[in-house]
Amino acid sequence: MSWHWTYQPVPAGTQGRSKNFPRQGDAESWLGETYPDLYSDGVRSVTLYEDERKVYGPMSLEPDDA
Repeated sequence: MSWHWTYQPVPAGTQGRSKNFPRQGDAESWLGETYPDLYSDGVRSVTLYEDERKVYGPMSLEPDDA
């Protein structure tokens, strides 16, 4: 079982998704640390998957003051 995020829109030069994580909490922690970089790369929302099953999302990365 693995967890990953998909990106919307897909930034140029990426595969449109994060690396795989062994646990949901690992994936969520990673997103908490990296969402500013994803946003600056053009990602506006993400969706969490467990293997091929959609868990939740799309979830906006827009800052509250945007």
